[in-house]
Amino acid sequence: MAQLIKLENYISRYEKDPFHYPGQFTRLKQENWKKLLQTWEYQKETVFNNNVIIEEEEQSSIPKWRRFFTKEEELDSKEDNFSLPKTKEDLKQYFLDTLLPFQLKWASTTMNEMSFLDRDYNENLTLRYFLQRFPDTFLILYHPVFQFKNATIDGEIILITPIGIDIITIIERPSSHKIIVGDDRTWYTEEQNVQTKFLSPILALKRTETVIKSILTTANLSIPFRKIVLSRTNVIEYKSEPYLTKFIGMEQHQAWLKDQRELISPLKYNQLKIAEAILQHCDTVSVRRPEWEQQEMDDFSS
Repeated sequence: MAQLIKLENYISRYEKDPFHYPGQFTRLKQENWKKLLQTWEYQKETVFNNNVIIEEEEQSSIPKWRRFFTKEEELDSKEDNFSLPKTKEDLKQYFLDTLLPFQLKWASTTMNEMSFLDRDYNENLTLRYFLQRFPDTFLILYHPVFQFKNATIDGEIILITPIGIDIITIIERPSSHKIIVGDDRTWYTEEQNVQTKFLSPILALKRTETVIKSILTTANLSIPFRKIVLSRTNVIEYKSEPYLTKFIGMEQHQAWLKDQRELISPLKYNQLKIAEAILQHCDTVSVRRPEWEQQEMDDFSS
């Protein structure tokens, strides 16, 4: 499960300590998956005639796997009585779905600050795709907003991997449409031999690339770059790919995704330094968390 280190201009725990949270996320995820798997295997062993039999005194010994990230962050008690999935694959998906709200929490709060998260992100399938289909060592900035030379600049999706940076833009139309690559300014969609113009995604990719390269040059950091136009629903027709640019249509998508998932590498120090440098130039809008405001008022009046 990839790590969401920045979401638009929301405050992020990763920007407060980019060297601590990536490793903590991986460790806690592995620990809680092991606990959930033990719970699931225990429950399977107690099944008789397709009925789950769990004695109350035995239930108390089942690990509290849902205690994730920090002690105060636990799933609502209303989920205490639930039926675990029947297959291990379903269990994995259940686990990933359960972690999504915690990732959003880490990407929109710190211990004493918070941003007002758009609830639509809980159901955002594109964000869910990037978080759930890529390794833990992939650090994602999802449409970050950069503060650059007294102006804000909207960025594309950025994947900081142990071996490089992928800047990704997604184009997805109804599956009956074909995407035709044009020049740097104009591309086309085609359906039943009727073409419609749209703005080339290369412009946004280059804009994000320019900002990141400027940040890393200033910080004396370097890493390979690649720009990607991704469509999981459409064929992309092109004659050639620009330098360090990949067009990944629906026909290439699964092979590309497989390659990403098979990248087995630990987090790299240079990767975390790059994440730190980029996060320092991201715009953030946040407020004090209400509980901290109340604590300060209590301290003042006491």
